[in-house]
Amino acid sequence: MRKIFSLLLLLVSFLSPVLSQEPVAVYKWEVSSKKISDGVYELIFKTNGAANWQLYSPNQEIDGIKMAELVFADSSVVIDGRFAEEGTVSKINSPVFSREVTVYEKAAVWKVVIKINGKVPAQLQGTLNSFYGKGDAFNNDVPFTFNVKLEGGVEADTTIKVPAIDLKNPVNDCGDGDTKGKSIMVIFLLGLLGGFVALLTPCVFPMIPVTVTFFTKKSQDKKKGMYNAVLYGLFIFLIYVAITIPFHVVDSTKSEVFNNISTNVWLNLVFFVVFVVFALSFFGLFELTLPSGFANKADSKAGLGNIAGIFFMAVTLAIVSFSCTGPILGTLLAGVADQGAWPLTAGAAGFGVALGLPFALFAMFPNWLQRLPKSGGWMTTVKVVLGFIELALAVKFLANADNVEQWGIMKREVFVALWIIIGILIVLYLWGIIPFKKNKRPDFTFTRIAFIAVFSFITLYLIPGLTNTKWAALKLLSGFPPPVSYSIYPDHVLHKNGVKPLVNDYEAALAKAKAENKPLLIDFTGWACVNCRRMEEKVWTDNLVDSLMRKEFVVVSLYVDERTKLPLTERITYTTSAGQEESIITVGDKWTAFQKENFGAVSQPQYAIINADQKALTLSKFYTPDADEFAEWLQCGLDAHRKQKQ
Repeated sequence: MRKIFSLLLLLVSFLSPVLSQEPVAVYKWEVSSKKISDGVYELIFKTNGAANWQLYSPNQEIDGIKMAELVFADSSVVIDGRFAEEGTVSKINSPVFSREVTVYEKAAVWKVVIKINGKVPAQLQGTLNSFYGKGDAFNNDVPFTFNVKLEGGVEADTTIKVPAIDLKNPVNDCGDGDTKGKSIMVIFLLGLLGGFVALLTPCVFPMIPVTVTFFTKKSQDKKKGMYNAVLYGLFIFLIYVAITIPFHVVDSTKSEVFNNISTNVWLNLVFFVVFVVFALSFFGLFELTLPSGFANKADSKAGLGNIAGIFFMAVTLAIVSFSCTGPILGTLLAGVADQGAWPLTAGAAGFGVALGLPFALFAMFPNWLQRLPKSGGWMTTVKVVLGFIELALAVKFLANADNVEQWGIMKREVFVALWIIIGILIVLYLWGIIPFKKNKRPDFTFTRIAFIAVFSFITLYLIPGLTNTKWAALKLLSGFPPPVSYSIYPDHVLHKNGVKPLVNDYEAALAKAKAENKPLLIDFTGWACVNCRRMEEKVWTDNLVDSLMRKEFVVVSLYVDERTKLPLTERITYTTSAGQEESIITVGDKWTAFQKENFGAVSQPQYAIINADQKALTLSKFYTPDADEFAEWLQCGLDAHRKQKQ
């Protein structure tokens, strides 16, 4: 066991990237401001220099690269003119640019005038980008993000922590409290399913009988062969679990990073492109492989004796099967990336169990090998169908980005139409009407006909989603398409009579709750949140839930992925209860911090019930697909509100 533990530590050292290490700036800056007139300020940046490096003078643009740039998140801040410079400069012939450049060897002071249109904030946030180097070296320093006080500015009125909200002492002790561990088993089972699907691909399936036969025949006795095969399966499991270890380091530093993964527009667009690439790979246009050096090094050590050799055999399998397993595992991990490190580990663990288990079982019961179906064209069919499924998931990531930015290009009906087209293509492919290079004329086995029936049903089920009728709800797929509020129909029948919460206006909702003497139901949600859409489409539409929410509560939806920037006077740098400084720039930043500080979570959906004095009436509630359970919690909050009034 000590040898196994040592090898696992070795693996972790190989697979743990430098995610936990923050980049360190070479140059240390101090910033201050000086008021010149109303709305006009001079910003002063000072540095003592950095040993053995040269700082490029700011007013240079060399080969299209600005040597220094000041960036503000709001267009109301205008830079007036160039940097004024103080300090000793030198002119050198740069071997990088083959021309004369100006640099600072030691201390430097840079000054720049800015104008602010509109209200001046008490504190201004910005970023200074600069370059440094020496000889053949040329580097972009870590951006210097600053928060400088402005004389005469308006103090920010952004409230994050509300002392009255105390979830530890609610009026009624009903609700969830937290979601830790609730979905871990479901994600593990999804990982297990993904692993079993990966087993059916041509990269993995043929390896089962070959590897098991190798262990059972090479070993001196049957017991030893079984031991080696089980160890081999165990190492496969550990390898996939170890991939997620770095995310636990990230989780300990900033938990909402996982939520940002699912709501970040550019990251969703990257996922869209990656999933299209996965699909093209499954279609046989090219093979996705890790660098051959990895496989060669692992394979060269697979011949080592005992445990080390078995370990490197498992590493070799993980590498050479990447073209088939990578897209499937990537799909799974991308789908749960917003839920934290442990769900990622659970998904990878399920995947590893599914891949490693057959090697152990077939070694224990070698007669089972004779019952395995023979490798053949059916595995190519599995890959191609998976390719179409990857395209459908790519559409989902594109829709996530569109929902967050509200571009209007991926509305609900457009999304459904694309999925219908993909469904039709799958059915035509399974019928043999759409040929692929490596496919022979299909044999219409019971399994193939069953899958034709399944995908035909799914495609037909999607068609009403194109209409403006009650049949467009698509409750079996609830959460995947964009919400009915984001439709090509201006007033969709499914959205017409439903709950219409106030959006991103907590203060107005609080005032309304006070005026109407009702409890306030807070809905922490997101434009790209699948479970939020499921709640809105399947639970909120329940007759009792709908009645309670519309008649007895004031409802406000706070979108944590809303990218609209706050006014300058509402932007702050907030120190969390954990002692970390966070910049509140966008509306989503504000509600993310508000949720985390007052309600102890960063996952969505999360629901909370408070009164007009911001007293917690219940524990909070998370994703609850059971409408009766959610209605019971709402009623508990209503009872608590009545109790408070007595």
